[in-house]
Amino acid sequence: MQRISKISGALSGSNLRLCRRSLSQLAQTQSTPVDDDARLPKMPPFDYTPPPYTGPSAAEILKMRQDYLSPALFHLYSNPLNIVDGKMQYLFDENGRRYLDAFGGIATVCCGHCHPDVVEAVVNQTNRLQHSTILYLNHAIAEFAEALASKMPGDLKVVFFTNSGTEANELAMMIARLYTGCHDIISLRNAYHGNAAGTMGATAQCNYKFNVVQTPVHHALNPDQYRGVFGSDGLKYARDVQELIDYGTCGNVAAFLAEAIQGVGGILELAPGYLPAVYSTIRKAGGLCIADEVQAGFARTGSHFWGFEAHGIVPDIVTMAKGIANGVPIGAVVTTPEIAKVLTHRTYFNTFGGNPVSTASGLAVLRVIEKERLQENAHVVGSYLKDRLTSLKEKHEIIGDVRGRGLMLGVELVTDRQLKTPAKAETIHVMDKMKEMGVLIGKGGFYGNVFRITPPLCFTKEDAGRFPSGCDGPHNFKDVKKKAGWMEIITSSP
Repeated sequence: MQRISKISGALSGSNLRLCRRSLSQLAQTQSTPVDDDARLPKMPPFDYTPPPYTGPSAAEILKMRQDYLSPALFHLYSNPLNIVDGKMQYLFDENGRRYLDAFGGIATVCCGHCHPDVVEAVVNQTNRLQHSTILYLNHAIAEFAEALASKMPGDLKVVFFTNSGTEANELAMMIARLYTGCHDIISLRNAYHGNAAGTMGATAQCNYKFNVVQTPVHHALNPDQYRGVFGSDGLKYARDVQELIDYGTCGNVAAFLAEAIQGVGGILELAPGYLPAVYSTIRKAGGLCIADEVQAGFARTGSHFWGFEAHGIVPDIVTMAKGIANGVPIGAVVTTPEIAKVLTHRTYFNTFGGNPVSTASGLAVLRVIEKERLQENAHVVGSYLKDRLTSLKEKHEIIGDVRGRGLMLGVELVTDRQLKTPAKAETIHVMDKMKEMGVLIGKGGFYGNVFRITPPLCFTKEDAGRFPSGCDGPHNFKDVKKKAGWMEIITSSP
């Protein structure tokens, strides 16, 4: 004991933490039974080992968060993860354990964690010029705007850069009101568009709305193909928008704002035929159509580069963020030259919008998507994964629905398929067990019972094959009479 005390006394700061971490890893390795390792799906080989971590532990960080950060911050899992390293589709915790990331930082990591091309672009730009102002000329913002405009259909050619998706939606709503001279905006029930004053008004889930004054927004019936009253009949849902205009406005509106696939709302793809019908209705009422592509954009859906393209429509304004720069904070609003002119009537300025480092990262992302054919990969791998998840649904009653497209997929858990009773506690429990098995997923939906599967677009078929295999397997059943479906499969011991 004296020898150990002397060693501990000689170590301090990062060296002591590294020593503790090494001892922890050794103890973990020695105490893990071989049988437990054998029953877990094996990680595929990966040519990367993170450097040793010498920072504060998960417990220390949690304490600092509690002491110095907003109490509104929350974390996933009963034992929160301390993620210290990332490479492509993998994340690493403080002990060097590798996890398959099937959440992608909430659909934000597009090309892969620390993709070398994106890192190089960020480092090179940072070394040269980290920030100036849009009042000066700089090639980074101009080149990215040009490249981004080339990915848009129709006359969507003018780009305004912001700092986030919330800010992009705020700006889009203001532009629509200025251009039309109207104030009323229509969004969808179950939608999430941000947490500022205007976007909180457009958001239609009480979980995300504070009791503060919000701008005039009407919330239309959600064309939810799983829980909605009209199933997959998009035209029937669309009639509600006309009724909102007739009975809730002066007959004219500023805009209609919607995601093609609701992300926070539980990966809900809007019913077919809905958006074309609503766009027509809105334009007849003098309004603009805004597509929120914050989560579905940048090739994530696989079949198309933008989520709205799957519906055969062209918006008047498109908002985006998250995957736009692989995790570097930036958002954007893209519209037509005519609509864009409304901001010239006063001074519109954004200090950080179009920052050289952020736009350099964004341009690198577009190039990586093209070079590595990530849209095609999202389609192929996403379709394969969705088929495998659907096969699990056919076997296990707790899976009520499998939906989405590309690498934007949702799995809704219910305790009763007929009543569609949300399996809220089971969802949290399964997420914890998946984490223990080395797979990280998110959750969403109004009831918090939907797995959100939005991995980096470099996700492979091997990854997709391993993902469901961690949830299925007869060797994991303990009591099939309980019919607890997926939860029972994961939580049962051999």
